[in-house]
Amino acid sequence: MMPSKAPSISITENIQLGGDRLVIFAGPCAIETEDLTLQVARDVKAMGERLDIDVVFKASYDKANRTSLSSYRSAGMDEGLRILQRVKDEFEMPVITDVHESTQMPRVAEVADVVQIPAFLCRQTDLLIAAGKSGRAVNIKRGQFMAARDMRFAVQKVQQSGNPNVFLTERGVTFGYHDLIVDMRSFPIMREFAPVVYDVTHSIQQPGAMDGSSGGARWLAPPLARGAVAVGVDGLFLETHPDPDNALSDGPNMIPTGELEAVLAKLKAIWELAR
Repeated sequence: MMPSKAPSISITENIQLGGDRLVIFAGPCAIETEDLTLQVARDVKAMGERLDIDVVFKASYDKANRTSLSSYRSAGMDEGLRILQRVKDEFEMPVITDVHESTQMPRVAEVADVVQIPAFLCRQTDLLIAAGKSGRAVNIKRGQFMAARDMRFAVQKVQQSGNPNVFLTERGVTFGYHDLIVDMRSFPIMREFAPVVYDVTHSIQQPGAMDGSSGGARWLAPPLARGAVAVGVDGLFLETHPDPDNALSDGPNMIPTGELEAVLAKLKAIWELAR
């Protein structure tokens, strides 16, 4: 028997996840420069308007779980949050960013519309409670080591902190070395207790595969995304960059911004058919 689907939640006053509209979380992996961040924000905003889909801009002010100490970690909290605030102000677009420590939560919640719990931290109780009390919607990425059904306990930690606006993101599970595998069964399982987003680009990441940095199989992003929307998801998480081959973080798995709209148009058509 097919499990029931969790009710929709509020991302902002105007955006519902799990309702009648597809929601896209899109942007570069990390904030590199202010100009590049604004360029990508402008592009994804325009794509959303042309395709009639809701867009939340994503970018990280800090990538705290890099493979190597020498890996680029982004602009830092002060500069990163300033740039994200400019994205909000100039493009009237909500933003999502990662939070790694509970002490960061109040500061980040002043800017972010959605606070994101990285996959490796999805069991960190204090972090989840702080997210729940932040007053913002909360995205919990499924840990690469977690059974899909066990993610309900992470959801409950946020909900029992007084926040109903929590959702889950599927990004694959560890399988052997340097590979992540997306189990399509996880989508209907996790949708029973929260809306679910598919992280297209991180699920094709190959962690640590490039001798100190992560690789990726960019060509697999469109076919895996088509499979996910056909099975049933409420939104898509896609990292994009104008020149991924020269990006400072996660370039091998990011979708070139110039190619993204065609990918999204096809995914939206499949999503509507699947509904």
